[in-house]
Amino acid sequence: MALSLKFLVVTTAILALASSPSTASDPSPLQDFCVAVNDSKATVFVNGKVCKDPKLVTADDFFRSGLNKPGNTSNQLGSVVTAVNVNNLPGLNTLGISVARIDFARRGLNPPHTHPRGTEVLVVLKGRLYVGFVLSNPGPNMKNKLLTKILNPGDVFVFPQGLVHFQLNVGKTNAIAFAGLSSQNPGVITIANAVFGSDPPINDDVLAKAFQIDKKVIDHLQEQFWWDNN
Repeated sequence: MALSLKFLVVTTAILALASSPSTASDPSPLQDFCVAVNDSKATVFVNGKVCKDPKLVTADDFFRSGLNKPGNTSNQLGSVVTAVNVNNLPGLNTLGISVARIDFARRGLNPPHTHPRGTEVLVVLKGRLYVGFVLSNPGPNMKNKLLTKILNPGDVFVFPQGLVHFQLNVGKTNAIAFAGLSSQNPGVITIANAVFGSDPPINDDVLAKAFQIDKKVIDHLQEQFWWDNN
């Protein structure tokens, strides 16, 4: 099968898997927050994106190229995510789906992170990945359960919305995966970056207490450069 056809088949499949049925309730948040504005003269912000006049819509609003091209994995993590969401494909607005290509160098890692607004369906196209996610807190004095799997080309794995998950290339070559997500703007919170690289920094007393380690270790971690592979 030609490479271009492979990309078409994989992308179509994961978008179909990522689609979610509509429900008779408030829509899920499409951004971190949507503060109500009582002043009718104020600038309008909506939960998502303002709609374009249908008369001005063109085919290009529903088109984006480039997912056949490998991303640059020459970074500290050895991975890069090329996302296609409502921010760069406006036709996705209100449709509840998005897609991403993930490239891995040898031993490349897509570090522990969450998608606060979307479930992820991952399809491996090339290479061998060790993937997993951690369940939410089970109760007092109980450990969070870790579920992991080794994936080969053609394998599919699901990461439930909001749960911490990761992917590590454990093969002998570079790896490629595609992900479908059940939101036009699923968001991403990379755990290390958020905890140790926030601006302004989280008070080191808070982190030292939370991780039960010396504040000097926290200070050292906060001084590091935390790479964003998205």
